[in-house]
Amino acid sequence: MEHDSDRPRLRIRVVFDDAGMIGPGKAELLERIAACGSIAAAGREMGMSYKRAWALVGTLNAMFRDPLVARTRGGAGGGGAVLTPAGHEVLELYRALERDAACAGAARLAALRARLRDVSGER
Repeated sequence: MEHDSDRPRLRIRVVFDDAGMIGPGKAELLERIAACGSIAAAGREMGMSYKRAWALVGTLNAMFRDPLVARTRGGAGGGGAVLTPAGHEVLELYRALERDAACAGAARLAALRARLRDVSGER
């Protein structure tokens, strides 16, 4: 998700008691798995180790009633991974929550930004 660096933005993390949490990193991992068809490739794109990417997928799959990522069997080129219908739904719900929060908080974010010190001339 690209952002204008001059504009403040919210980073939403949803904490589900001891059951776990989902935030920008896990959402990005899900998006990249959907795009790459591979947990390893998604992790590489994020600068994340294979082990860490697999651990996050394991956490996500354990958090929700239905798994969010499923492994696919492969032939000579090996297997991969896909988002399940639940994975697509959770990702869309999370991204919609981000959009809702950004819209609801836009005026307050602008007011906070207006109170920032101007550091453009300082180095």
